[in-house]
Amino acid sequence: MELAYYSDYAVRLVNTEEPGRNRDSLTSVEAVRELFGPAPQAGRRATDSDVTRFRSVRSRLRAVFTAADAGEETQAVDLLNSLLLEFPVSPQISGHDHRDEDGRPKWHMHLADHPSNATAGYAAIAAMGLAFHLTEYGVDRLGLCQAAPCRNAYLDTSTNRSRRYCSDRCATRANVAAYRARKRLETERSAGTSRTAETTQDAT
Repeated sequence: MELAYYSDYAVRLVNTEEPGRNRDSLTSVEAVRELFGPAPQAGRRATDSDVTRFRSVRSRLRAVFTAADAGEETQAVDLLNSLLLEFPVSPQISGHDHRDEDGRPKWHMHLADHPSNATAGYAAIAAMGLAFHLTEYGVDRLGLCQAAPCRNAYLDTSTNRSRRYCSDRCATRANVAAYRARKRLETERSAGTSRTAETTQDAT
């Protein structure tokens, strides 16, 4: 498992809430367990208490994305560092059961957490993954969707650092909205020009 993969943990958690739409899907233990994705065994230790704890970590991770999106680089790093200190992990070399064509283990780096609860384990992995992404690609690669009222978090992996939306759907919606706004402006300008011409003609 590549270390960059772990950054998706942060995105998944942050996007369980849509403040602009007043939506929150993080309302049950089942929702917490679903966040662990392909590692469901890690989520089995989740309890009702983790719902509240996950929400707290979610707010702190969103603050990292918000600071990065606003260009507050140092603040984003400070906020992320506080999470790393509170939720540490131990990097380990792992091969699991994966083998290459010659039967040798496929060694890779793995983040081993030693949590007291499900929240601590998830937060440790999410924070470390986000830290790897930030240091590898830059703070400006952490963003919030510009298609209001979405504001979902995303990781920009584009070659030219041009990503502004969390999904193709939001990008399309924003482009349609911009197109309609331009058309309205053109119509208003055209109407204004016509009125001006009529006024001038009447005066003549």
